[in-house]
Amino acid sequence: MTPGSLNARRRERELAALDGGERVDLAVVGGGVTGAGIALDAAARGLSVALIEAYDLAYGTSRWSSKLVHGGLRYLAKGDLALAHESAVERGILMTRTAPHLTRAIPQLFPMYRKTSRGQQAFIMTGLVAGDGLRRAAGTPASVLPRPRSIPAAEALALAPGLSPQGLRGALLAYDGALTDDARLVVSLARTAASRGAKILTRVEALRLDAGSVLARDRLTGREVEIHAGQVINATGVWAGELAESVRLRPSRGSHLILASGAAAIGATSVNVPVPGENNRFVFLLPQPDGHVFVGVTDEPIDGPIPRVPSVPESDVDFLLEVASTAFTRPLTRADVAGSFAGLRPLVEGDGGRSADLSRKHAVVTGADGVLTVVGGKLTTYRKMAEDAVDAALKRSGLHAGPSTTSRLPLLGAAPRSRLSTVEAPARLVAKYGTEAPRIAALGEVDPELGLPVSEHTDISAAEVVWAVRHEGALDVEDVLERRTRLGLVAADAEAARSRVQELVDKSLAGLT
Repeated sequence: MTPGSLNARRRERELAALDGGERVDLAVVGGGVTGAGIALDAAARGLSVALIEAYDLAYGTSRWSSKLVHGGLRYLAKGDLALAHESAVERGILMTRTAPHLTRAIPQLFPMYRKTSRGQQAFIMTGLVAGDGLRRAAGTPASVLPRPRSIPAAEALALAPGLSPQGLRGALLAYDGALTDDARLVVSLARTAASRGAKILTRVEALRLDAGSVLARDRLTGREVEIHAGQVINATGVWAGELAESVRLRPSRGSHLILASGAAAIGATSVNVPVPGENNRFVFLLPQPDGHVFVGVTDEPIDGPIPRVPSVPESDVDFLLEVASTAFTRPLTRADVAGSFAGLRPLVEGDGGRSADLSRKHAVVTGADGVLTVVGGKLTTYRKMAEDAVDAALKRSGLHAGPSTTSRLPLLGAAPRSRLSTVEAPARLVAKYGTEAPRIAALGEVDPELGLPVSEHTDISAAEVVWAVRHEGALDVEDVLERRTRLGLVAADAEAARSRVQELVDKSLAGLT
């Protein structure tokens, strides 16, 4: 096993060490993108770290994003230049240094119809040009994210043949960043932290926190463990208030639909459709590498208990289909929907108003008990959130470490794009595993059965399931279906693969004992 391997055997060994009284510099609660980012930032500075997660890596909000790496254009439109610049900088770091293998540039088409006023067109283009200025200021080359431009109607229809040609004057074409898979980013962060000595422990639930300790329960055995640390950080996102009473969040639901392959003829180009009556709000159709198309996104406040796995209400389905259909020859219907998902944004509570208007800024809050809690923020800016959290932990606890190095630290599998193009493995695997792709491919070469897909509905191979259990911390079939392969996004695809995946998981876990 390599130092970056996460699996049941390592989990058992490291949890036993903590139960035996081993003390760590930082204890991080929460295994989403923020918690995993904090674990990596701290471990990279030479601090000892234990991260605990009640369920699985990327179990909560981090796997329900739009899979975009935003450059801050929306924040710029609201006049928040500092947040827009931060987002553009962090996007550039992800796409050029941290995770080139997990990111790609995605073209974004803004169709312009006769009903689109010249003023609105000018407003959108001004924003895109300003966004390109942010790209340049962040140092992201145009070879990674090309400049925006106007294109004629014929070119727009060639990029997205499903668009309605009636009244189409042309389109604006811009580029932003996209993730291959948001859950895979979290897993990669956790594994990279583990390669630097961090203890990454899933199925370990925090029961009580204070500044220097966490009372936790191993959800596999029921045994309670006291974890002692120089500083405890609460990075549980939208659920942070359950462990820190002083934290006040106003969750917002972002719903997405998953269209069946071929339902929307847009090729590899994202299409942005304006929401009627809104100046700066769009419904997007975002093509995925597997042929599905995501339609999103809503921004609605939620009240009451916070669900572990949010559902998409019928009203959101109707809204997304209705708005998206306004730009297409063939209206989208419920028959085109193969699946759906919703994520909850951990927005800091404001003074009323729409959740869409609340700030996406993050903050590190110190509770009366001395626990540090990270609130707010966006997936794109996870690295800066993590850096600020570790800086705050050092200041409060008196621990000593150097400055953050994660802006220059590639994740496992990362490499410059020029090198990724030469990796000897299928392109599909390189886009998920980067330079580690040949290791997954080799499993199928040694055992041809592992080179076969887990069902006729997917290209995901048995080797990827074995890799998930041996190296990515998957402990059961749900971890594999829902968060390592994302087959669970479409229920029918998950069910078609379930029996084969279960067989592979059982056999792989047995091989670790």
